[in-house]
Amino acid sequence: MKPLWLLPALIPIAWLASAAEPVSRYELRSQHDPNGIGKFYMGREIAYVMGHEAADWLERREREEEERTELLIQSLKVRPGDMIADIGAGTGYHVRRLAPKVAPKGRVYGVDIQPEMLTLLSNKMAELNITNVVPVLGTIEDPKLPAAAVDLVLMVDVYHEFSHPFEMMQAICRSLKPNGRVVFVEFRAEDPKVPIKQVHKMSETQVKKEMAVQPLEWVETLNVLPWQHIIVFKKKAGS
Repeated sequence: MKPLWLLPALIPIAWLASAAEPVSRYELRSQHDPNGIGKFYMGREIAYVMGHEAADWLERREREEEERTELLIQSLKVRPGDMIADIGAGTGYHVRRLAPKVAPKGRVYGVDIQPEMLTLLSNKMAELNITNVVPVLGTIEDPKLPAAAVDLVLMVDVYHEFSHPFEMMQAICRSLKPNGRVVFVEFRAEDPKVPIKQVHKMSETQVKKEMAVQPLEWVETLNVLPWQHIIVFKKKAGS
């Protein structure tokens, strides 16, 4: 088995900056982890984005065993008719598992910032005859989701790569329906035995710290997966 910390084809997509970016929100450091972009948010270094060249790694045979994907999907408790957004959807590994559960009236927005990933996702959905998936080309600051339309936003091992986490979360929160949920699935930084490079892990404490400035409230943290947290928030009432 290839060690998971050997993440392939990391590309500096996340290094792109916004001209309007507040200096006080982010910090740039010349001394930093070589697997990070040298940009820090609330003390955490942001990791490089995985490029579409590494798409095969997302579809590796051992992924179900390593990450227990089916258990994750069950833990989300989605219902027929739900509107779901998978941010950083990549090849559609989670999208194609979620789409049948919300059919026929529900849909899944598969969001990615790489057009090549969306092509792979669309081709896979066509191959499987899944028709309730909407590919969405997002940006580094905005997933381009419809306002107040989403029941659940899922982010699997992707939030730590957002180059503009504050702005992205603001936009994500705008897309949520009242009481809509946001679910972070991140490799546990608290566990040194998890075979992932440190900059690609996040602790529960750090996730809660970063969400404290958003209109979200923590609901629960599930530790049913071998290496990852499932950290659940919901949109605050009246926000």
